[in-house]
Amino acid sequence: MDGNINSPGAGTENPTGVEEVEGQTRAIIQSSLNALLDSNTFLPELKDNMRVQAFTSMSSILSTPNKIHKSFLRVPLDDGSVVRIPSFRVQHNDALGPYKGGIRFHESVNEEEVVNLAFLMTLKNALHNVPFGGGKGGILLNPRHYSDKELNLICRKYVRYFSDVIGPDKDIPAPDVGSGEREMDWMMAEYKRIKHGSPYLGSFTGKSVANGGSLGRREATGKGVYFTFRYLFSDYVREHADELAASDNPFAATALAHANRPLKLAVQGFGNVGSVAALEAYNSTETDNKVVAVSDRNVTLYNEEGLDIPALIAFANTNRGDLPSTIDQIAQTGVKASIKGRDKLLTLPVDVLILAALENQIHEGNMREIQARVIVEGANAPTTQEADEYLSDQGVIIIPDILANAGGVIVSYFEWLQGRETQFYTEEEVFRLLLAKMKSTMDIILPQFFGDPFPLRQNCFIHAVMRLTTVLYRQGKLY
Repeated sequence: MDGNINSPGAGTENPTGVEEVEGQTRAIIQSSLNALLDSNTFLPELKDNMRVQAFTSMSSILSTPNKIHKSFLRVPLDDGSVVRIPSFRVQHNDALGPYKGGIRFHESVNEEEVVNLAFLMTLKNALHNVPFGGGKGGILLNPRHYSDKELNLICRKYVRYFSDVIGPDKDIPAPDVGSGEREMDWMMAEYKRIKHGSPYLGSFTGKSVANGGSLGRREATGKGVYFTFRYLFSDYVREHADELAASDNPFAATALAHANRPLKLAVQGFGNVGSVAALEAYNSTETDNKVVAVSDRNVTLYNEEGLDIPALIAFANTNRGDLPSTIDQIAQTGVKASIKGRDKLLTLPVDVLILAALENQIHEGNMREIQARVIVEGANAPTTQEADEYLSDQGVIIIPDILANAGGVIVSYFEWLQGRETQFYTEEEVFRLLLAKMKSTMDIILPQFFGDPFPLRQNCFIHAVMRLTTVLYRQGKLY
């Protein structure tokens, strides 16, 4: 069937009172649905006008969240003053299971951002066949500006305000930028107090092991980020070298050019995701690579011969997560590195960029200066639509966020299961299950990627939207 679906226009009434997801997200929805609409093998029982109507319904469902909850947390501070802090919980879609997504503690948090991240969680869980829907939370603050006592109260207030909409079978928050296992422990404790006598272990994931968390949860996202890169270039390309060599797919040529040779990696962001991904690369015996640059909010450290990642992690662990940023601090670590501006990392002469910071890092203003031919998205949406299209047209392989950084939500699912069963996995079992899950997704996606003209991001979105459309159609929600 020919033709495109048009999503509702700006004048369409929106019962949530929230504008539809804009920009790259809307383009993703439309292009994926249009590809499936024209496929005679996808839901062939839907024909003619009924098919167009069903896909138009799907466009509307994916373009808007189910619910948006927001509040101002009233928090008395240590100095006696009182602040009101904007906070959000967005529940995008629960067709596949309870809403699932982290709570971001950051001074850039806003409603549009949280809506977009909740949508990406819906797609991520669908892509990896994790039985969760998509949700996201956010609190507008810089956690460095608050005492531990104040942060504890902020966490408890968040749970009090949203306790009616979260829970083990409703919506399961987790850590995100600026939050970690400490905050999840505090939040679970408050949920347990409010919902006394109800199941509580599965109300939050990303908790400490002492409070029912899973071994390996902190490292899961970073391990998964590096695994997607390693599996593609070490395992998949080697096993399919003849097929790729015979292909005229431009991404096949990029993959072959980066297999079986030394690779230089740069890692933007040195928090839980970036530091773990960098350490995985440093310790890898299966891929000939070295990490030549890392950056955080303050600085880029560069050494073309490779950086001592364990020493940098040791320094960051005792300096509030910050990398050494002065000559004296670098001398203290024993690391050999030159100091550059924090944004210089993106344009260094490297083979691979691992983006593990925030959104919109590669954009129209710097995309032509990017020298890396492989980009791995450890952060959510670090590449804008314009940059994504430009780099893809140049044959750059971008391993997208919903494929690369799903390790956290996959191990969160294992944690949720362990909380329900009160039986816990060893760290070795967690990592084995995690990598097997990500490998199974890549084994579905990579043949499609190298066999058609779509970039890897588009292949992932098409697969995720296909699964969501099938489930929603079977549930009778597309009429």
